[in-house]
Amino acid sequence: MAFKDWLFGGLAAVALMGAGGAEAQEFRLNWGHYLPNSPFLEVEREFADAVEQRTDGRVKFNIVYAGGLGAGNELLTLTGRGAIDMAAIVPGYYADQLLFTKILQTPFVFDSPGQAIDVAQYSYAELQPFQDELKAAGVRRLYHQPLGSYYMAGKTDDCKTIAGLKGKKVRTFGADIPKMMDAIGAVPQSVGAGDQYEALERGTLDYAFVNFGNIESYRLNEPGPNMCGPALSMAGHLIVIGERTWSRLPEDIQAIITEEAEKAQKRYVEWVDASEAAAAERLAAAGAKIFTLSDEDLAAWKAATPDLLQVWVDDMASRGKGDEAAMVAEKWRELTAN
Repeated sequence: MAFKDWLFGGLAAVALMGAGGAEAQEFRLNWGHYLPNSPFLEVEREFADAVEQRTDGRVKFNIVYAGGLGAGNELLTLTGRGAIDMAAIVPGYYADQLLFTKILQTPFVFDSPGQAIDVAQYSYAELQPFQDELKAAGVRRLYHQPLGSYYMAGKTDDCKTIAGLKGKKVRTFGADIPKMMDAIGAVPQSVGAGDQYEALERGTLDYAFVNFGNIESYRLNEPGPNMCGPALSMAGHLIVIGERTWSRLPEDIQAIITEEAEKAQKRYVEWVDASEAAAAERLAAAGAKIFTLSDEDLAAWKAATPDLLQVWVDDMASRGKGDEAAMVAEKWRELTAN
């Protein structure tokens, strides 16, 4: 098999002779990632290593970073069609396809990354619309990244207050994050995660908007040494495996992947706070100035922003999914009530 056929053709299975002469199959899984490789993805690499070790090398992961197997807005389709086997999927990149999953990235719903993951875990275990949506896309959820809370990073410290953000160009993505910026007079700019550095340098952005781990990974502290937040807590990308690939894996390997995915989810929640704090310390040591938004400013920002969960329910009603959306919103409000 030619290298490029193996790389882009999804799961490859090779028959191997075991010590007793019995045939075993080795499965090489192509995993597309939109992010560059960095310490920020430690838990995902640990998951891959654990599966490879527990399967005695029968499973091998080929993780291709920085969009090498497809852009961030292409990976879901590629995985669902079997062109690649696994992917890291950003819900906000599929706002018209992942109508339920995308609300895990809704501003002013979650108080912390851990709470966002708790709600995600409940939703995929207990709420049928979330399960049906991924099934229709041809993928199976393994676990979610608990994304560190978002900070703005720019050349000036105007971001210390929401008044200072008026008229400033701030990076956003998806359908809802622009609305939180509009609410305070900031100017939302749709910019990919990997394009923020150049945008800050050129002045097409006043502020990047991402978590500390990615600020460090993308070196955004260089053009944007002033950082203000936290302004947004949400779930990050989810790791999915294509249903076509899953159906071709033996049951014992499916069981190992499922077990290690559960461990990775728990480990990710424990890891994210410590990792983000360490990244913030390193950024500060490198000269970054980090400002905490006041409780009063955050409350005013939330009050100025439309109830985006209700906005979503109203939009879903226009799509004929109002009852399901209202049920989800009601349950989420119960789960996140203080």
